[in-house]
Amino acid sequence: MAADTAITNDTAHALGRIVRDFGAETGTLHLIGNDGLLHLKEVCGHFPPPVLDVIRTIPVGKGMAGLAVERGQPVDACNIQTDTSGDVRPGAKATGMEGAIVVPVFNGQRVVGALGIANRGERTFSDQERGALIAAGRALVTR
Repeated sequence: MAADTAITNDTAHALGRIVRDFGAETGTLHLIGNDGLLHLKEVCGHFPPPVLDVIRTIPVGKGMAGLAVERGQPVDACNIQTDTSGDVRPGAKATGMEGAIVVPVFNGQRVVGALGIANRGERTFSDQERGALIAAGRALVTR
């Protein structure tokens, strides 16, 4: 799937609603481009310009978004500032956010991107929230 396939003009509004519905402060949507890399398609909330530069293009397998795509499952951190798992890259820490989750975005059974949300404070995401966020990502690319 090309990075801009099935993305409509109201993606910014939809991402904003997802962020609000989950009680988060920021959100990102990346889609896999024809080059096999994740390309930033939409953001919600404030991201410092140096962070935006880092997250514009992400290799699959690198950082939370790349790992969510590679694994086909959510990657989260209760506090990305203190995380020692190796899943969190310096770019994510530079956001100043703490509780974060990135889920794979599916079109059918195929992973086509990553949807992430984050909070300023520590947060643990429930299995129900993980499932709901995956469903929200699927809806973003299939409507």
